[in-house]
Amino acid sequence: MLSRRHFLRLSSGVVLSTAVTGCALGGRQPALSAARFDHGVASGDPLADGFMLWTRANPVAGAGPVSVAWELAADAAFREVLRDGVAETGPARDYTVKVDVRDLQPGQTYYYRFRADGAESTTGRARTLPAPGARQVRLAVFSCSNYPAGYFYPYREAARRDDLDAFLHLGDYFYEYGAGGYATERSEELGRALPADNDGELYTLTDYRRRYALYRGDADLQAMHAAAPCISVWDDHEFANDAWRGGAQNHGPGEGDWEPRLLAALQAYYEWMPIRPPAGEGSLRIYRSFDFGGLLALHMLDTRLIGRDEQLEYEDYIDEATGRLDRDRFLADLGNPARRLLGDAQREWLAGRLAQSSAPWQLLGQQILMARMLMPAEMLSAPSYADIPPILEELARLKAAAEAGQSLTDAELARLADVTPYNLDAWDGYPVERELLYAAAQAAGKRIVSLAGDTHNAWFATLRDRSGSEVGIELATPSVSSPGMESYFRMDAPTAQQMARALPLLIDELNYCNLHQRGYLLVTATPDELRADWTFVDSVQTPEYSIAGTHTERFTHG
Repeated sequence: MLSRRHFLRLSSGVVLSTAVTGCALGGRQPALSAARFDHGVASGDPLADGFMLWTRANPVAGAGPVSVAWELAADAAFREVLRDGVAETGPARDYTVKVDVRDLQPGQTYYYRFRADGAESTTGRARTLPAPGARQVRLAVFSCSNYPAGYFYPYREAARRDDLDAFLHLGDYFYEYGAGGYATERSEELGRALPADNDGELYTLTDYRRRYALYRGDADLQAMHAAAPCISVWDDHEFANDAWRGGAQNHGPGEGDWEPRLLAALQAYYEWMPIRPPAGEGSLRIYRSFDFGGLLALHMLDTRLIGRDEQLEYEDYIDEATGRLDRDRFLADLGNPARRLLGDAQREWLAGRLAQSSAPWQLLGQQILMARMLMPAEMLSAPSYADIPPILEELARLKAAAEAGQSLTDAELARLADVTPYNLDAWDGYPVERELLYAAAQAAGKRIVSLAGDTHNAWFATLRDRSGSEVGIELATPSVSSPGMESYFRMDAPTAQQMARALPLLIDELNYCNLHQRGYLLVTATPDELRADWTFVDSVQTPEYSIAGTHTERFTHG
């Protein structure tokens, strides 16, 4: 937990606009500061009566306070200005500006902009959540955008749509690594190398702020934020790789105390993201819900920081004498009844939200795969990642033969039966609390739709509890630019496609996957149907791109 003094250090600095304040300027021309809007505009956390507005006002000279004006209109030409006002910012907030606009009409599109002395921002478009009785909700879902790894074409493609209620970002909005770190191999060639003043690993508030500034300078990311409100949640890389409530894999003993680094990343996140913190900007509580007109309830969860126990690692269970996995000890720790991912407080909050909501579609916006992704255990003994695809392809042929009625030897059957979780950072590393979540959904009479990111690949799975009862589905978005399994397993496109056909044969809950392409997920809800459309781009490392393919799944309540 953060110390009390750290909670008290942070203040919101958010301007609140209501029907009472209205057009606060009243036609006046206020004294504004000379500033630029180099990082675009954004809206976020929409409600039926409002949303957050965001920008950053870069001072032209000096480092003192900055005053900018903001306007909200019913039309893109700003002929009918509905609200306006002045916002103050400064170095204490890294010159970011937030306005919480309330008392608006539900289901309406609005336009906004910011003004400084001699400069005007781009125009952003925001939409309030629909009133009860909504007949359609459409969301675009993103995860894992890595600036040095490639261009943000999925953002650009989704931003072209004018029919979205919101963008969802499920975390890894940026990466904390320095130059030469993960997925930076072609950054110089792509013109996306980290700048000299931010090319190390991130530790301090200045480090994290500069990394946000780098990413928010990207034209495609700016286009996404200007096109519709964004509902976001962090994953690990906004802090450090494989973070948990007491530290991170990428925070070693020689890197100082974890709490100052956590605090710095937390403050920068709340400054730079268009989020309305549910418990204030000094709190790690980010979980919150959104009601889309009684049609869709979106529950944004934190599976990363507030409740997560430290991840298990397979290497910690390898017997030094035999080189084999100590399965009994591993399973005992994995099944520890006290082991948590959400934490009791967050899980009980979610249970209450599920019970209270009458929406037919209950979506969980969270970071990691919830489905039971049990892979053949012999993967663990493969000499290298590159040796894993042939093993999986051979086992898939055996599984297909068995399903076709062919006889297998006892040894072959044993190979198929010997499975283990492939990702202990995901829900598979926390099976006890997964069952508790499933039980809460069943007690509320709700089927859940888990939205996930993190893996950089697209997945569709059927969620089942330990008894085999179906509790919902999972839809996982591919990454914006971070490399996927094709990179880890050294696969070319044909091999990746072959492996994508093999995995649903081997993993009981898995129905579909794409293992080698970047893109985004579109979710469309109506009273009768939920539709998932994955869109994939052909490359994020070429000067231009095209749509490489799509995949669609449809679901009904039955």
